[in-house]
Amino acid sequence: MRRLVQGFLVSVVSLFVPGCSQQEAKDAPPIAGAELTATSRYAVQQDHAPIDAIGPHEVSDAQLRPDPILPVGNASPYTVNGIRYEVLQDYKGYREQGIASWYGGKFTGYKTSNGELYDVYKPSAAHKSLPIPSYARVTNLENGRSIVVRVNDRGPFHSERLIDLSYAAAVRLGYMVQGTARVEVEVIEVAGVEDRRDPVYGDYRFIQIGAFGDEAKARALQARLQDRRLSAPVFVSPADVNGQPLFRVRVGPARDEQHFLVLQQQLQDSGYPEGQPVP
Repeated sequence: MRRLVQGFLVSVVSLFVPGCSQQEAKDAPPIAGAELTATSRYAVQQDHAPIDAIGPHEVSDAQLRPDPILPVGNASPYTVNGIRYEVLQDYKGYREQGIASWYGGKFTGYKTSNGELYDVYKPSAAHKSLPIPSYARVTNLENGRSIVVRVNDRGPFHSERLIDLSYAAAVRLGYMVQGTARVEVEVIEVAGVEDRRDPVYGDYRFIQIGAFGDEAKARALQARLQDRRLSAPVFVSPADVNGQPLFRVRVGPARDEQHFLVLQQQLQDSGYPEGQPVP
């Protein structure tokens, strides 16, 4: 099972999915510098599919974007159930086959390992060693179906499992009912990704909502967010990535940690739950 550590979710699928682990993690991957606490804050004990079922045609690939790889969610090494894990520093070209499971309604609305809110209908995933966030193509070796997912969580902490997909991703791959499937996981390299994993956990003052090669699209998103009357400015920050312009839409600065949490909640309430914290 999972447990919440300083508000960051560590993931494994529960008994609801056939063959899934019932054991709760004794330790969890911490934020660098964070103090571990043992809490269990879920409204239900057993995982389950969401009330509103969806079909494979309703699940899209994760949208690739150059999210920076920050310290949050990437503490390495970390220990779960007495087993030591390390986050890959060199993950380009990663490809591995193994068993995929999925997790669902029990964890909806709770934070993943990098502080984002888990949504069963998003194409996301948990992995023990890929950096957060990263993107991977997952292919069901039993039927050939594939999906691009965004890795934003840790798990599954089960010796026989390679990756834990969201309910939506499992539906797309066609193994939601049986609970597990043999898959291949292949990392997708995204141009412009900055690796900012440092041993010191820094303060994050901005939230990045999106990044576009087209300035007009960035300005349109900025205008939509400004209409939401957030408690911090919305601005477009231009950058140059491999000689190509990139326009990043950001909210901030946050005055302090409490204000940062308020901004995250405001964005969640406005329909933008996937904002990425940046220094």
